Amino acid sequence: MSKRITKREYINRILSYAHEEDKPYLVNELALLDKKNSAERKPSEKDIAKRNADKEMRIAIVDEMEVGVRYSGADIAGLPTPAAAELSVAKVTYLMRELVADGSVNKVVEKRHTFYELAE
Repeated sequence: MSKRITKREYINRILSYAHEEDKPYLVNELALLDKKNSAERKPSEKDIAKRNADKEMRIAIVDEMEVGVRYSGADIAGLPTPAAAELSVAKVTYLMRELVADGSVNKVVEKRHTFYELAE
C-alpha cells in the first residue's frame, strides 16, 4: 500500500523538475501553504465569540453544581439554567473535559458510566 503524499510534497517534487518560469508560482504556493497552516494565525471573531460562550457556559455549570453530588452528562444537560437548556450531552462532555483539565471538576468512572463532581 503506497503512502499518500501531501500537497507540499507534491509541489516540492514538481519544483525539482519545473522550468524556470514556473518556479516562482510554485514557491508562492508553498508560501501560501505555510501561511494557511501557521500557528501564529490570529483567531477569527467567530472563534473568539465561541471561546467566550464556552467559558460562560463552564462558569454557569460550575455555579449550578453542588459539592459532593455526582452528575452524569445528561444530568448536567438537564440543569434548570438557561445556559444548560441549550446543551446536548456531547457539548456537556466537551465542556466537562475542559473543566477536568482545569482541576475545578473531578471525573469519576464507574462501570462504563462517567460522573462529574466538584473538586474540593
